[in-house]
Amino acid sequence: MVKSDETPVQITLTSGNFADRAREVLHSRPPGVTQPGPSDFELNSEMQGVAGPAELRPAAVLIPVVARARLSVILTQRTSHLSTHAGQIAFPGGKVDDGESASETALREAKEEIGLEQQFVEPIGYLDWYRTRTGFAVSPLVALVHPGFALQANPNEVDDVFEVPLEFLLDESNHLKHCRQWQGHNRFYYAMPYGERYIWGATAGIIKNLHQKLRHE
Repeated sequence: MVKSDETPVQITLTSGNFADRAREVLHSRPPGVTQPGPSDFELNSEMQGVAGPAELRPAAVLIPVVARARLSVILTQRTSHLSTHAGQIAFPGGKVDDGESASETALREAKEEIGLEQQFVEPIGYLDWYRTRTGFAVSPLVALVHPGFALQANPNEVDDVFEVPLEFLLDESNHLKHCRQWQGHNRFYYAMPYGERYIWGATAGIIKNLHQKLRHE
């Protein structure tokens, strides 16, 4: 286990200033895949050539930041029988259907997976697209979620729904670099363990990108 070698930077945000700050630094529309972006290969450049299909499949996720006195982020524990990222911690999201926009996908998936009604969701902007080892080009939509919602996990896709303080996720001292063996090679990845929850891989990489965006002037 290796901690990030960057100087820790802590970010303090409240529901009063988060949306304004995020709008300043996020994209108003999803960046095209021709633009550079973070990926599962950021810490594993030698894996680029065996990264999966050449044609990336478009996907979108919702990053739901709940407007509480202490901001929090809704995350899910995926079921173990799913074809991709089974059992992992993830944002609500999935593949973009034909004719859908990234925001429509993110909002639809949040409704289908965890019962989050769109009336409580205030979309803010997009992070850089994220390339996964499994061949997806993911557009992360950041949104403020206003209180009053009720969540219900879809048992076909989600084992559990929970919240993590945004302050914890944006604290750089919690951004670790872990390593495990994959196909005979050392694979490095970001990890942000939170109690019994192990946030890692693409989800941790997207959170890392959110941190990088919010900390820059």
